[in-house]
Amino acid sequence: MENVSSNIKVRPAASGKAERSKSGFWLVVLGAALWGADPLFRIILLKEHMTATQIVLIEHILLVLFVAPMLWKHRGELKGLKLRHIGALLFLSWGGSAIATILFTQGLSSGNLNAVVLLQKLQPIFAILMAKLLLREKLPKHFTWLFIVALAGTYLLTFGFTFPFGHVNDFVKVGSLFSLGAAALWGGSTVMGRLMVGKMEYETVTSLRFILALPLLIGITINQGDPWQVHTDGGTLAAVSINMLGQALLPGLFSLMVYYKGLTTTKASVATLAELSFPMVSVLINWIVFHQAVTLTQALGFILIWAALFAISRKSAA
Repeated sequence: MENVSSNIKVRPAASGKAERSKSGFWLVVLGAALWGADPLFRIILLKEHMTATQIVLIEHILLVLFVAPMLWKHRGELKGLKLRHIGALLFLSWGGSAIATILFTQGLSSGNLNAVVLLQKLQPIFAILMAKLLLREKLPKHFTWLFIVALAGTYLLTFGFTFPFGHVNDFVKVGSLFSLGAAALWGGSTVMGRLMVGKMEYETVTSLRFILALPLLIGITINQGDPWQVHTDGGTLAAVSINMLGQALLPGLFSLMVYYKGLTTTKASVATLAELSFPMVSVLINWIVFHQAVTLTQALGFILIWAALFAISRKSAA
């Protein structure tokens, strides 16, 4: 009878853990999906003759104003940080928040947009390698096949059934190299973020990501010495300000808060596949904002990605 009783008590806990894992996975999907709106804001700001570094600097200044009170509230969590935690935070802030965002923004203005989007699909590869090396994570069952299905879906979303490498020069460009660097840093940031949310609250991780990046961004901006294009037209200045604020809060702060909340119960190697919801949102934005109809191949890619994400979430919860 004691064994039966103990089994009955364990089941709700296991069920609750599985539900948290599943909900965490979909929070990561939601957070990453919000990033789909990010290029829309950045392209508009780039058209206003702002440099990539200037855009990222102003974005982080706005974000620090919002997250500083949050860090003060959780300041007690900074005690007892070990060297590996400090290294993870520096990678997360300097690499994932400052340098990667500059590289991606610069890639949008310097390279083939299709190439930039395709190269971002390398993020799961970098994240999985780092997760296995640093966190020693085990992959869910049939993960490799589901990974291939998800990548196939992202390929269809980007290129359809065409072969994009007819002109190698379109891909071997400065913009493509920027995008590749951003993919590597963001893939690594997924792992570092998963390491830190096991040490402190996700609000603290989000705050430190932006605050620690700010001194580096200031130094880079001063070193570059690019002139600031200040608009005297009130209407233009207001539009740019609203656009910058929306960029900082929606695909910036809010998406990361949701993302790190989900990451607390989601493996880094699984979370990086959830991030493939980004291209799906990009397609929807093109359809709604730019009135570009979704093709049959894009719809097929949409189905493949979400089928893979659904299967991974079920296996991860199990």
